[in-house]
Amino acid sequence: MYSLLLYVHILSAVASIGPFLILFPLLPKMRRATQESLSHYVPMFKYAVRLCKHAGHVLVISGALLIWITHWTWLTSWVVMTLVVMFGSLFFIARAFSPTLRKIMEPEADKEALTAKLRLNLILYLILMLLMMWFMVAKPELW
Repeated sequence: MYSLLLYVHILSAVASIGPFLILFPLLPKMRRATQESLSHYVPMFKYAVRLCKHAGHVLVISGALLIWITHWTWLTSWVVMTLVVMFGSLFFIARAFSPTLRKIMEPEADKEALTAKLRLNLILYLILMLLMMWFMVAKPELW
């Protein structure tokens, strides 16, 4: 059971990070896009965000089950720090992409500024995800 859960956990970690990496080449296209072609790029961006969110749900559930069946406790420092970063990223992702994607669809939108904001938010989100991944892989004893 442990091996299966660990595999699901790792696969969901890849699925919660991977789609964001493929969005970087999409940003320059969105910046230069006409309003008509933008209506094709924004749904792809939204789909990637939605996929990452759902993969994150699987990640959290499989991680909780892994902690439950192993010797780790919820008060272990790396588990606590992973949860702190995870809850912080929940607030971040809720406000990072959807409002900006709605604004970019407006005809008078400043696509240059909005795609720069999307790029920054992608980078910040990836940093948060990689920080959580570091806690889970390195399992540092912080206290």
